[in-house]
Formats: sequence, C-alpha cells, structure tokens
Amino acid sequence: MNRDKLSEPCPKMEYIRNCAVDLCVEIAGISMKNPVMVASGTFGFGEEYAKIYDINRLGAVVTKGITLLPRHGNPPPRLCETPAGLLNSVGLENPGVERFIREEWPRLKKLPVPVIVNIDGDTVEEYREIAKRLSELNGLAALEVNISCPNVEKGGIAFGQDPGSAYEVVRAVKEAATLPVIAKLSPNVTSIQKIAAAVESAGADAVSLINTVLGMAVDIDRQRPVFKRIFAGLSGPAVKPIALRMVWEAYEAVKIPVIGMGGISTWRDAVEFILAGASAVAVGTAGFIDPEAPLKIIDGLEKYLVECSICESALKTSGEDKTIKLRDIVGLAHKNFTEGDFS
Repeated sequence: MNRDKLSEPCPKMEYIRNCAVDLCVEIAGISMKNPVMVASGTFGFGEEYAKIYDINRLGAVVTKGITLLPRHGNPPPRLCETPAGLLNSVGLENPGVERFIREEWPRLKKLPVPVIVNIDGDTVEEYREIAKRLSELNGLAALEVNISCPNVEKGGIAFGQDPGSAYEVVRAVKEAATLPVIAKLSPNVTSIQKIAAAVESAGADAVSLINTVLGMAVDIDRQRPVFKRIFAGLSGPAVKPIALRMVWEAYEAVKIPVIGMGGISTWRDAVEFILAGASAVAVGTAGFIDPEAPLKIIDGLEKYLVECSICESALKTSGEDKTIKLRDIVGLAHKNFTEGDFS
C-alpha cells in the first residue's frame, strides 16, 4: 500500500464565504459528530490509538469482535501483505464477553464518542447470550453483529451467506438486546441485496459492509498455503471497488442506514462511498499504515463539502448564511446517475 496515497492532501480549496458545514449524522438513533468510524478488528479496544491522537475527533469507535468464551485465535502466520492490501487470519482472538465487561468496558465507557461492540458466535444461541449480557452495560451505543462467522449447526456455512440464517441470527439478537443492532454483511455472497433485505426484515437498525473478502496466498518456497487455515480475509485498497458496488446495491435494497467500509484510505474514497449511499464510513486497514488516516478523512470531507457545487448553488439561492449538511449528499450518485447525461 502507498503511504503517500494515505497522506494525500485535499486540493487547495477556497472556502466560500458564510458557508458552514455540518458533518453530523445519525445512525440507528446514534448521534455522531461526523460519519467517520474505525472498523472492527483494526482498532483493538482503542487504548493504543488513544496515545496517538484525540479519539474524540472520531464519529464512533467499533471494538474488535467479542465472543461468548475467550478465543486464542489462529496460529501464526496471521498476516500477509498483498500488492494492494492485506490478508489476515487472526481468528477472532478476544478475551470473551465476561472478561471484556470486567476489564475493557470500564475504560471504553469513558471515551467521549459512541462505542459500538462487534459480536461473533458459532450458534444463534451464542449471539443471543452475548447480546443479552452486553445490553446490561450502561452507555454502550450499539451492537454490530458479525454474521460472517460459520454456523456450526448448519454445516459451517457462514450465517451471512444465507438469507434465512442471516435473518435468524439478527432476529435473535434483536429480541435479546435493548440496543440498536447493526448487521455487518459478508461480501462472499451471490446477492448482497437479498442478505441486506433479510436482516432489515429481521429488525436490523442499520447494515455495515463489507467484511473482508475471502482470499489466500501460497508460499512458493515451501510450496504450500501461507496460512494454516488456507483461506484468509482480504482488506485494503484492493477490495474498494467490490465494497463500493455492494454499498450501492444495499442502498437500493433497504431503507435502513448503510455504513460503508472496505478499502477506504483517503477522503476521496469516503466521498465515493457516501455518494453511493453510505450514511457513515469505517476506516480499517488504512489505519495500520497511517494511524491518523481517519482524522485526515474527516478534514477532507469538510473541505470537499465547502468546495462542492451544492454549497455554491445554495449560497446563490439564499444569499445568506447557509449550512451544508453531509447527509444531503448521501446516495446522491443514484439520483445523478438516473438524471445524468453520459453522452
């Protein structure tokens, strides 16, 4: 991955006089000062990043995945760089829900931004139990349900690869939880629209996508797969076109908010996702290269809104102070495609 790309500055822009920008968004009843979140599995529990920059600038924090019981994760190697991304086979290493509540939550609840906990399970009942326990935490903003996990009760197929299984697990979490529920969708499906519609009908308050794309690497010296589990999750710039396409499709399939992620490295990437239908975006792998990538994206979004024609035309019509809202451009590419002239 190219560090220069991650640090790419916003082009020089002249701020239009009297034009204010409102980056605030609301997702599933969660008020966020801006639409930039950090993706699950790339931010730990936030402790390390808090030493680098002011987490208060973020729109929200999503923790690494939590399971009912502790998991040690997969054996090394766990990571393998690719020409345009990263393969990971971490294996959901985490302390388990009880230890998370006891050791991590007391610090996390003090963060000045909404905290969303990602949850994972092998059975519907495990998801239900985790949701029930976490709902007892005062101050937790929402649950993000990772439905990319294998369903051991149905031969190991991921919950998120089958509309019926996706519905079942999200419905169980909704019934057990007193918090908003965000369903995190897998890209390893034939129709993302069917899965998105299924979790919406199950009661999901929002969808987030995409999770990592299934891939693999081969060690040509040892002449065998790099990872013991053979397959791994691909993230980073390589998956951005796939993620963008699926966000577009999900936006057309559901009425609940869409949170976009997958290969977002710069503010330009974030704008693409928002125009395609994402009400918020999550930054993941880019943070490994440049920990401040989310903050640079926030700055770039603000400058983009000031510079874009929406702001200029609004001022021409009003002649007075005008606040330009980021939420006004969510999904705008759909309208412009319908009305646009490609000749």
